[in-house]
Amino acid sequence: MTLELRRIPPGPAEKYDPSQDLLKWMNDQFNRYGSIYRASIYGTDVYVVSDPVYADHILRKNWQSYRKGLAIKRIGLLLGNGLMVSEGEFWKSQRQMIQPAFHDEAIGTLMKIITTANVALVKKWIHAAQEKENINITSDISRMVLKVVLISIFGEDYELVASKFNILSDESARNLQFAQTFRPLGKMVIEVANQRRKSKILAPDMLGLLMEARDRKNGRVMPDSQLVSEIMTLIVAGHETTASTLNWAWYLLSTNSDVEEKLLSELDTLLGSDFPNLSDLPKFIYTRQVIEETLRMYPPGWLMTRRALKDDQLGDYLVPAGTEVYISPYLIQRHPAFWESPNEFNPDRFEPGQSRNRHPMTMLPFSAGPRKCIGEFFARIEMQIHLIIIAKHLRLTCDSKQLVQLEPGVNLRNKHDFIMTPEIRSLRSSKD
Repeated sequence: MTLELRRIPPGPAEKYDPSQDLLKWMNDQFNRYGSIYRASIYGTDVYVVSDPVYADHILRKNWQSYRKGLAIKRIGLLLGNGLMVSEGEFWKSQRQMIQPAFHDEAIGTLMKIITTANVALVKKWIHAAQEKENINITSDISRMVLKVVLISIFGEDYELVASKFNILSDESARNLQFAQTFRPLGKMVIEVANQRRKSKILAPDMLGLLMEARDRKNGRVMPDSQLVSEIMTLIVAGHETTASTLNWAWYLLSTNSDVEEKLLSELDTLLGSDFPNLSDLPKFIYTRQVIEETLRMYPPGWLMTRRALKDDQLGDYLVPAGTEVYISPYLIQRHPAFWESPNEFNPDRFEPGQSRNRHPMTMLPFSAGPRKCIGEFFARIEMQIHLIIIAKHLRLTCDSKQLVQLEPGVNLRNKHDFIMTPEIRSLRSSKD
């Protein structure tokens, strides 16, 4: 390797101070050093990458030369060695066993669960509008999404576990103390599974599918310890991503009246008296654009970390074995070299054909490559149905005094709950 190809990226001499906001600090260094820089973060040498070409190399083209970074250890404390944490052949085997639970046909059977939960929520918010009361959309959406996830996983056993898992919507922190409270809930998974085995129940829910899944090589079912890790992973990941994105969607819609009008116009034109089914959803093009633009501006998974297993090359720069690499969808998806007016909420940028000239890795809210989120399709369906049902009946107005204060934890949240005013709207004719 020539000296030129052993170059190390530039970067700040000062170390990252853990008392600082990591996302803001990374963004400041990005503005100083560009799309790749070297920094000391949490006492480790890190390459911070905000170039879609580099992200494509790490996550897709040369993904086998990288493993999940040190940050995943924190997730492991919470979720065990589930799909989000596991590596190598074990991860591959688990992915194959879990994948059928997220096929289109399986998700189609969950449409009634998603619709029913959102109908209950819109009724609650309509009542608040009639009483001229404000609503806490952060807590309400969190509880609704959690209910969808738990029913999808536990089916008719939902009532047995629901109250125990309320901690996910009642507690926003995702620290060690939370992990110590959450991890023991895994025994609920085993209790439900054992009762089903005892009664010889073959349930069609996600837990039932995972209980019956077989390893392709040896034909064995998952041991209970792994079943717990996978179910706990599905609960947390299925809840956090969707709830966070819907929060940001309503904030953005409530502060961009022109976008809201285009969304309402699409709904009034396409939506009849019945709720949409799975085959209807592709017709709601602008609704999907709103979701996509929300994910671009506020990706729940704002940071992905990888560790190089061997020496690698990113452009002109050497990546020594053992180097931690941070990839931030937030920075990539707001990169001014790839997005015009990147801090502006503009769903039109996702009109059909508009993405043709953009590198595909300029959008990676669900990661990319073999480790791409297994629940992406489920999450997108949930979000689309929610916006359609709620916006058909209500406008939500955000208090203008509320300021966005990003809280970049495991997911990208606002520091404070969004409190909004619901207003009942009437269905307009497509001729209006």
